[in-house]
Amino acid sequence: MASPSHAPQGATLALAVGALGVVFGDIGTSPLYTFQECLNHHHLELSQANIFGVVSLLFWSLTLVVTVKYVALLMQADNRGEGGIMALLTLLPARFREAPGGSIGLVSLLVIAGSALLFGDGVITPAISVLSAMEGLGVADEGLKPYVVPATVGILAALFAIQSRGTGALGKFFGPIMVVWFLVIGALGLGSALRYPGIWAALSPAWAFTYFVEHGLPGAAILGSVVLAVTGGEALYADMVHFGRRPIRVAWLSIAYPCLVLSYVGQGAIILADPTTAARPFFGQVPNGIWTYALVALAAAATVIASQGLISAVFSLTHQALRLGYLPRVVVRHTSSEVEGQVYVPLANWILGLSCLALVVVFQESTRLAAAFGLAVSGTMGITSVVFAYTAVFHWGWARWKAGLVLVAMLALDVPFFAATLLKFFDGGYLPFALGAAVFLLMTTYVAGRALLGEHLARTSAPHDVFFASIVPPAVRRLPGLAVVMSSSAAAVPAVLAHLVARVGAVHEHVFLLTVHTESTPWVEADRRLTVEAVAPGFHRVVLSYGYLEEPVVPSAVLHAIKAAGLPYGDDEVTYLLGRESFMATNRGKMSAWREEIFAFLSRNALDPTLYFGLPPAQVMELGSRVDL
Repeated sequence: MASPSHAPQGATLALAVGALGVVFGDIGTSPLYTFQECLNHHHLELSQANIFGVVSLLFWSLTLVVTVKYVALLMQADNRGEGGIMALLTLLPARFREAPGGSIGLVSLLVIAGSALLFGDGVITPAISVLSAMEGLGVADEGLKPYVVPATVGILAALFAIQSRGTGALGKFFGPIMVVWFLVIGALGLGSALRYPGIWAALSPAWAFTYFVEHGLPGAAILGSVVLAVTGGEALYADMVHFGRRPIRVAWLSIAYPCLVLSYVGQGAIILADPTTAARPFFGQVPNGIWTYALVALAAAATVIASQGLISAVFSLTHQALRLGYLPRVVVRHTSSEVEGQVYVPLANWILGLSCLALVVVFQESTRLAAAFGLAVSGTMGITSVVFAYTAVFHWGWARWKAGLVLVAMLALDVPFFAATLLKFFDGGYLPFALGAAVFLLMTTYVAGRALLGEHLARTSAPHDVFFASIVPPAVRRLPGLAVVMSSSAAAVPAVLAHLVARVGAVHEHVFLLTVHTESTPWVEADRRLTVEAVAPGFHRVVLSYGYLEEPVVPSAVLHAIKAAGLPYGDDEVTYLLGRESFMATNRGKMSAWREEIFAFLSRNALDPTLYFGLPPAQVMELGSRVDL
C-alpha cells in the first residue's frame, strides 16, 4: 500500500495560485536579467540571426529542461509528496546511502554535493533577483541609482523577517501578485512581438543550431547565460511538497510557461525594432516615465516572491538533511497542520539572509552577480539526473537500458550548461562553488563523525543478556529512585548506562530505557503515545511516539509510564540520565584532527536535548566521556 502523501490536498486552482507565489518566483523573474546578460556579457552584435538564436535557445531550454525534464519526468519521483534531490535519495535502498562500515555511499556523496551547491545558489538568487528589479529605478531616473542598493537591502531584510509565517500563508498572499506578474510580462511580450512579427520564426530550433554554426565552439559560452532562464527548475522540484505535483503542473503549463515564452520573444522583438533597448530589454518594453515606475514596483514585488522559492527549497532540503542525519539537530518549526514539508528553519533563514545582504553590498550590480550565478544550480541539475537514473532502476524497477537512455538525454542538456558556467568560474562562479564546498565539508564531516561515534558506542555497549545478568549485588549496587535513560534505539542498551555501571558500579533501583520516536503524521492518538515493557528485573523499555507537529515533552509522558508500570514515584523523584561525548581531536583515531574539530563544533552547537525534550534541568544528570574518533 502506498504511503500517504505529505503534499497538501485541496482545490487544484487555489493550490496552483499558491504555487505561483512560491514555486515559480525564481524562474518567473529570470526575464529581468537573462536576455540582457546573454547580449551584454557576450558582446553580441544586434543582428537578426543573433537575436533569433538567443530567443530560440531560451525557448528550447525552458521547454526541454523545465517542461520535459522537471515538470513531466522528475516530478514523478517523490517520497510521499516530497521532491528534491534528497527525496530521491530516500527512495533508494540503504546500500546506496551507506558504504560498508557505515561510511558515506557514493550516491549519498553525490546528493550531498548537489544539495550543497543548491545552498550556494540559494544565497545568490534573492540578491540578484531583487537587485535587478530595483535597477529599473535607474532606468526611469538616473538620479535614483544611488538608492538601488539601500532599497534592495531593505526589501531583502523584510523578506527574511517574515519567513516564520510559513510558505503556505506566504503563497496565499504572493500567489495573486505572481498571477498579475506573469500576465503583465506575457502581455508586454505579446505587444512587443506585434512591433516585429517576424520574431515568431525564432521559436524554430534551426536558429539555435545556426547560432552555434556561426559562432563555433566559443559561441557555446552563451549557455552560461542561457542557463539563467532555467535556474528555478531545481527549486521547483524541491518545493513540490509545499503544493503538490498537479497544482504545480497546472500553474506551469497554463500560466508560467506561456508567459515566459512571450516575454523572451517580446524582448527579442523590441531589440530588433529599437536597438537602443538592448541594454535593458525588459524595461525597454514600456515607455519611460510612470510606466517604468509601475513596472519597477511590480518587478520588485515579483522578485521578493522569486527569492521565496529558493528560500523554501533550502528549508525543505535542510529538513530532509536533518532527518537523514546529514546535519546536527536544529530548531525546525512546522508551519502547517496539514503538510509536514512546510517548515521554517530559523538558523538557515538568518544565515541565508545575512549572506544575501552581504552579496548585495559587495557586488552592487546585478550584472556582476550574474557572473556568479548558474554554476551551482547547473551542477545540481546534472547530479539530480544521475540520482534519478539510480532511482528509476532500483526503486521503480526500470530496465537499465531504459534508464540509461533517459540519463543520456538529460545529461545532454545538463553537461553543456555546466561546462559553459565553468567558464565563468573566475568571474564570480567561484562564489557559489566555495559556499557549496563549505556546506559539503560540514555535511560529510558530520555524517562521518556520527558513523565513527556509532561504532564507538557499539563497542562500549554490552549485549542485552550480558548486561542484565551483570546487574546483581554485590557487584552492582542498586540506588533508590527511578532513572530515565535516553536511548536513540529501542533495541540496544544505551552506552551511557553501560558506562555508568562500569565506572561507578551502581544503578538506580528502577530504570526506564526511553526512546522517543517521531512519526510522519501531525499528531499521534493518545492510545498509541506510550508503550511500556518490562525487559529485566527493575528495567522497563519505554517508547514514546509523537507526531511531527508535536513538541516532545518527556516528563509528563514519564509520569504516565510510571503509572503503567505500577511504580511509586513522583515527578520530582526521577533522574534523567544523558550521555555527552567530548572529542579529543588527535591524529590517533580514524578521523583526522581538523575534521574532528569540525565535528566537535557541530555537535556542541546542536540543539540541547534537555531543551528539546523539555526535561527539568535540575533533574538531569549528564555523564560525559572523552572520545577520539
